[in-house]
Parts: sequence; C-alpha cells; structure tokens
Amino acid sequence: MKSLRTGLVLTLLAGLTGTALTLPQTASASASATTMTTATEGTVVAALDRAAHPLRTVEPGGDTRDLRALDRMIGGAKVVGVGEATHSSHDFFRMKHRLFRHLVEEKGFRTFALEVSWSTGLRLNDYVLQGKGDPRRIMREEFQGTYLWWNNTDYLALVEWMRAHNRQHPNDPVRFMGDDLGWAGPELYDKVTDYVARAHPDLLARFTELYRGLRPTVSLGAYMEQYMNRPLAERREMAARTGKALELLRKRTPRGTAGAWALQHATVIDQVARFYSFDDQTQHAEAMRYRDQVMADNTAWWQRHTGTKVLLSAHNAHVGFETPDPANYPRMQGAFLRDRLGEAYVSVGFTFDRGSFNSTGPDGEVRRFTVGAAGAGLNEHTLDRVGLRDYAVDLRTVPQPARDWLDRARPTRSIGTVYPEREYDISLARTHDILIHLHRVEAARLRDR
Repeated sequence: MKSLRTGLVLTLLAGLTGTALTLPQTASASASATTMTTATEGTVVAALDRAAHPLRTVEPGGDTRDLRALDRMIGGAKVVGVGEATHSSHDFFRMKHRLFRHLVEEKGFRTFALEVSWSTGLRLNDYVLQGKGDPRRIMREEFQGTYLWWNNTDYLALVEWMRAHNRQHPNDPVRFMGDDLGWAGPELYDKVTDYVARAHPDLLARFTELYRGLRPTVSLGAYMEQYMNRPLAERREMAARTGKALELLRKRTPRGTAGAWALQHATVIDQVARFYSFDDQTQHAEAMRYRDQVMADNTAWWQRHTGTKVLLSAHNAHVGFETPDPANYPRMQGAFLRDRLGEAYVSVGFTFDRGSFNSTGPDGEVRRFTVGAAGAGLNEHTLDRVGLRDYAVDLRTVPQPARDWLDRARPTRSIGTVYPEREYDISLARTHDILIHLHRVEAARLRDR
C-alpha cells in the first residue's frame, strides 16, 4: 500500500478506512492554553472530586453497581457514542465491552456498532445472530490494512459474548453493525442483485451492467489499493453508475423489510463509490465531512429500522460534537447524530493519564508506544489529580469552577493510527456529554501478527 498516491489516498489507508480520525501532525496547541496556578487547579480538582463517580474496573463481568451513575447520565438515549483516546488500548475496548453488557442487561440496548464498513458489520452480525462463519476468520479477512486495530483479542471476546448471549436469548438478540464506508464487500452486491432478481427481474440486466467491475473478487486490502490507483475520472464514472443503480431502485419504491434493506445496501454501495470519487489533492475536507455524515446516516438508519438502542464505538473525535481540526475535518459524526436525534444521542469521551497503545510509527511499522504522565497544561494532568483512579463524570452538570475549566479548549491527547502525534486543543465539555477518565491504559493484543 505504500506505493499509493499521497493526499486522500494516504489518509484513507493511514487513518480513515475502518479506523477513526488521524489528525495532521502540523497542528499545535494554541498559545492561549496556559497552565493554571496551583490554587486555581486545586479548586477545579475539588469540584471534579465532588462530581466524579468511581469505576470499579474496566473488565466485563461481575458487579456493575458502579455503572448505575452512568445509567442516570445516559438516561433515555437511543444512541450512545463511546469514544477512545487511542485506537489500540485494551482498557478502552474492555470498558466498552463492560458498558455494553451492562446496557444490554439494564437499559435494553441491543446493538453494538463499530467504526467499520457496513458489509463487515453484516458478516459479524450473521455470526452473532445465527452462528454463521468463524469470527476469527471474519476478523482476519475484514480487518486488514488500517482495519487491523480492530483485529484484537478484546473485540473477539466481545463478539463471542454476543453470540453466547443470543444462544441464551434467541427471541431477544443483540446485534452487531458497521457504520463506515471503507469498502463494500461482495456480499453487499449479492444482496442487492438477489433482491432485484426477485422483486424487479426486468432491472437485473441493468444492475449487472451498472455494477460491472465493482463487486470485489480479491481481498479487502488488495481491492482498495487497486480501486484507489484508478484514475480519478474512472472512479467518478464508477460512482455515477452506483448512483444510477440506487436511483433505479428508489424509483420502484421498495416496500416491506426486504425492500428497505435492499435500498440501504444499494445506498452503502453508492456511499463507498462516492467517497472514493473525491479529488485526492483538493477535496480532503469535503471527503472527511462526507464520511462523518454517512456514518451518522447509517447509524440513525439502523436504529430506526431495527428499533434497537445502539452503543456506537469510535474514536473520541468521531463521537464528539466539536472537531479538533476544522480545516481538515469540518464536522464530526457526533454533531450529525445530535442533529438527527437531539438529546436521544449522548457522547461519552475517554481520557487517560499514562500507558501504552499500538500505532503506526514513522517507519510505517505497527509498534507499541508508551507515554508517561500527562504534563502540566494538558487536560489529562488536572483530570488525573482527582482522588479516584478511574471515574466517570457528567460534563453537563459538573459544578463550578470545573464547568468553566472544562469549557475551555486546551491540549488533549487524541491519538489515531499514526504516532507520534501532537495534542490538540479540545474543550471537553463542548465535545462530550460524559467523560470517563482512566489513570493507566495498556496496549491491546493484536491478533494474527
């Protein structure tokens, strides 16, 4: 993949496709972010102490009474976006697993949504619902390239728990979905053309022609490389064809469940093609905005059509309301979801003081990185002075002076798929509804490496 062009192509494969935001390394903390005096910081910490709720562990299973405070914070939300401050730390993944299990058992949540392609989510959903396929093989085949961060032992354990839950509760199952547009697997094309063959056989030849050369016949990584090495004009012609296919199906006004799902699958095929049709050199910001909008659209569609409450897993930046880098990432998924769902969408961010994570180094190799305690001036430095090792706090109701402190943007760790990476000025209270702070994190264990 290192032979691909620069611009959007590298962004896709280095920090976009199937992963979350990788911020450019040219940004820096603003000069206005200054270190508080010891006295002022002390009053902020005291206010946070009063508002914080301790977390017993990040590991799923066992007593979950410590999560009842989070229940109250989440309230009646239909979609809860749960972020991560790095893309590959065990503690973030395990806490999401623990929280999801609790929300399933206590608040009726039934879908775990991951920042991965729609068709990948369908394959994993077939496994958790019906036991179809081998999750290890699915993860190995689907989590390639920069999707590799999800191919870890923590997510495998989550998927296996979901399958075990469904064996015990076949009439009230949990589901797995992917909301992203990194690629459209061959299964997606088959679902659309099979529906057309049954419901509109007169359109089948036309759909076969419009989808020519698009249905993947090679692995995910190879397909994306081949696709993105096509000339821009060719990629735009392919997107025009997927758009025509979508419009043909939409005009037939699909009815019933089968029709609604076929239309959504055709929509995703078009989303993928349109995303790859942005100009590599001049349309980076437009492509990033489109991607986050699509992820919100797909999540909202799933919630509406399945009627399930959703835990949405992504990077902090994608589940939040404000972007840390407006020039390159104009609007985030969390903002679009708030537009669509109002207060039925709740954003939960993560911070951490120290620990390790996996990321791609300057040499292009995946490796384990370790960072020490957050330095003075970072949000995490003050957050870690609270008298609890790990805790959750409702940023909407935190008392003064902590509220004013949380409203102010200051350097915060936001680590994507490439490291080293500079901190970005982030207002925690304007970006998330709820914050979970962990004192220490450890790198996730990647599979098949």
